[in-house]
Amino acid sequence: MKTRSQALVWVVVGAQWGDEGKGKLVHLLSRLFALVVRYQGGANAGHTVKVKQNKYVFHLIPSGIIRRFCLCLLGNGTVIDPEVLLEEVKSLERRGICVRGRLLIATGAHLITPWLLKIEQARSAYLGKRGIGTTGRAIGPAYEYKMARVGIRAGAVRSSNLLKLLYKSLAEANRELRSRRQKPVSRSEARKFARVAKKLAPFLVDCSSYLNQEWQRGRKILLEGAQGGMLDVDHGTYPYVTSSSPTAGGACTGTGLPPTAISGILGVIKAYATRVGGGPFVTEIGDTALAERIRQSGDEYGATTGRPRRVGWLDLPQLRRTIAVSGIQALAMTKADVLDGLDEVLVCTSYRCHGRTWRVAPLELHDIQACRPQYKRFRGWSGVSGQTNLRKLHPNFRRYVEFVARELGAPIVFTSTGAKEHETVVCRSKIPANFKLIKELAK
Repeated sequence: MKTRSQALVWVVVGAQWGDEGKGKLVHLLSRLFALVVRYQGGANAGHTVKVKQNKYVFHLIPSGIIRRFCLCLLGNGTVIDPEVLLEEVKSLERRGICVRGRLLIATGAHLITPWLLKIEQARSAYLGKRGIGTTGRAIGPAYEYKMARVGIRAGAVRSSNLLKLLYKSLAEANRELRSRRQKPVSRSEARKFARVAKKLAPFLVDCSSYLNQEWQRGRKILLEGAQGGMLDVDHGTYPYVTSSSPTAGGACTGTGLPPTAISGILGVIKAYATRVGGGPFVTEIGDTALAERIRQSGDEYGATTGRPRRVGWLDLPQLRRTIAVSGIQALAMTKADVLDGLDEVLVCTSYRCHGRTWRVAPLELHDIQACRPQYKRFRGWSGVSGQTNLRKLHPNFRRYVEFVARELGAPIVFTSTGAKEHETVVCRSKIPANFKLIKELAK
């Protein structure tokens, strides 16, 4: 029987502003893991995975669900809209993927109620263009109610007091809606929500106890974050952030596994950078033909919202911050093929701000807004798209990758050269000892 010393618990972290291609990487790695666990966020995240001729878009469920032998779990750090989740379950089942019995939900995960959606709509209407550009999925209000101790946990759907808890939460919401001169939500909405939410009961599990038991047994567990480190509520570009902790630290609080369980932290970056919504973006290319070309080539539109993403060059000061905060030990670079055919590719190596050079991005908004990027230029490349052989990658691209890895102090062990599963290069010689299992993917 396996023991804890043989267990593997890896964390996959987005190292930019999200949308780095974590879905494809998690799908690839799920071949090696028994459990894939989402540890924070809600349906504001979107992962797109292409397998052969099939395209799957995930909002809540980890992409590991495609693997028949893989169990998936939504951790206690997530927030769940029951209707959205149940529709995602049905959609996957219609496509022949068995979900029931393979998807678990933490009893401590919080539920998104219809009145939280109303609150977000009312706030967005009030703020207008001054808003931060949320997805409108009530993620923020759900975490707000969680911290205010008036949220509804998934485990409550088994309680005889469910309606009482819902009425209490509804009363809190209606106070705000009335203050904003919005129509209050009736109790009938709470009763309707209760009927839907109770359908989650068969999926529920004590997340911490279950995962700790599996870890003690020596099971291989992959923890998956949503969004990226620069959207972390504590360590991102506040207030233009999400409402949870996408960094590696969030993996422990969002699952109940102890920090001592973590054996590897893998960061995911694009060969360039994108950002959705408001907030500072030092290396943004702007509204140019080049930005539109990259956006179109990379299909840079939100999987959840469809919004076009802002496009910029790779930002090393920003990455140095997120790598340090999450303790990232190795990197996967995605969407290298998107930059195929450009005459030159830029990389921001430092900022100039307040008369001095910054190698690590500042944290405070007023400092970031004053920063100007300092670039290193690389000759462009071609022929990367669809490539699977490391030796056949264009030498200009290889120089680019080697420079980025050296500057960041972390090896790049994966390079994605296309959206499909097989369009991936595994850099065997760069794999650290604690990630040696990755070599199995190169066979």
